[in-house]
Amino acid sequence: MARRAAPHRGIDIHYGEAVDDGEPAGDDSRPSKTQLKQKSHELQALGLAVSELSAERFAAIEMPDTLRSAIVEFRRTRSHEGRRRQLQYVGKLMRAADEATLREAVAAATLGSARETLALHEAERWRAELIADDDALTRWQQAHPNTDTQRLRSLVRAARRDAALAAEARQPKSFRELFQFIKPMIQT
Repeated sequence: MARRAAPHRGIDIHYGEAVDDGEPAGDDSRPSKTQLKQKSHELQALGLAVSELSAERFAAIEMPDTLRSAIVEFRRTRSHEGRRRQLQYVGKLMRAADEATLREAVAAATLGSARETLALHEAERWRAELIADDDALTRWQQAHPNTDTQRLRSLVRAARRDAALAAEARQPKSFRELFQFIKPMIQT
């Protein structure tokens, strides 16, 4: 009696009866082609993000030498098609690299710049408050007790004098000096 191959994997049809040969019929353990492409694009995007890091941060990341040299080559490449192909190559090499380490490095760089930006905004806010209000000086001293109060008061007075002048006559030097005095205390 002849057996016919069924259109589904793992099932043989023998006289109209389904016989299971142990393999799941529709459940592939392999990822689909779409999933593989998505993973490839994610790795390429991660490679692009790593290539955009500063030289110091890039040098500090632990990665295979082949991947490092491919990213360096990607940075040097200027033509559109050359960059596209090199990025595909970087994505291929990323499969063998520790993806978590690279993601952490990119996240740390992104988060670090966000923290720096927040600190700058905080310093600008304090500068504006110190110039506008005498009570701000007291609040500053409570928040930052190690401040050179005499220096801070002289910087605030100079900035207030400049703020009182007409817009054309103002010298931004005192505003900058006050900001430069405040900024390191905010970032610590």
